[in-house]
Amino acid sequence: MKNLTYAMMKATYSDKALVVDILAQSFDDNQSVNYIVQQDQNRSKRIKALMDYSFEVCYAFGEVFLSDDKKACALVLFPDQKRTSFKSILLDVKLILSSVGISNIQKALSREEKIKNLQPKELMYYLWFIGVDPKYQNTGAGTKLLNEIIEDSSRKKRQIFLETSTLKNLPWYKKFGFDIYNELDLGYKLFFLKREVATK
Repeated sequence: MKNLTYAMMKATYSDKALVVDILAQSFDDNQSVNYIVQQDQNRSKRIKALMDYSFEVCYAFGEVFLSDDKKACALVLFPDQKRTSFKSILLDVKLILSSVGISNIQKALSREEKIKNLQPKELMYYLWFIGVDPKYQNTGAGTKLLNEIIEDSSRKKRQIFLETSTLKNLPWYKKFGFDIYNELDLGYKLFFLKREVATK
């Protein structure tokens, strides 16, 4: 087996503020994120609250990764491991109040149901978010991190699944072996991508 030099590490809970900050900045103008986040004068805080929620869920039922230079991060979820608990219910309530907003609940739930209906019912390595600190975008930080994630998914023998609404990201993902397997029109196009487990 080849000797790998890892460029990523598992984030600890003390890294939460950094991860949330990187993702909130990276996804500030993301169509999919802004579709469910209430659009008001607190929009930036609401995006941070969404990333806070996502960190908590992935920390409990997946993996949170940071690049070794702490310029990029990723949230990975293993949906088959997700469980409903008192804490998970509290997180959902907090998400509604601090991010989605009462008026947006139905829209957010409807979107989640549509996404779940299009996702395959199999073991997945769900790449929920991957982001790079805007100051270091286009420097290869995201590429290094995604390569590490692909290696990790291969070790776990799970296909990677993700969704993106950012058209310019499609050629980037395709370069890494991702294929579009579905699309959803929500007033914006949401593309569903997957990458088969790499065979040695």
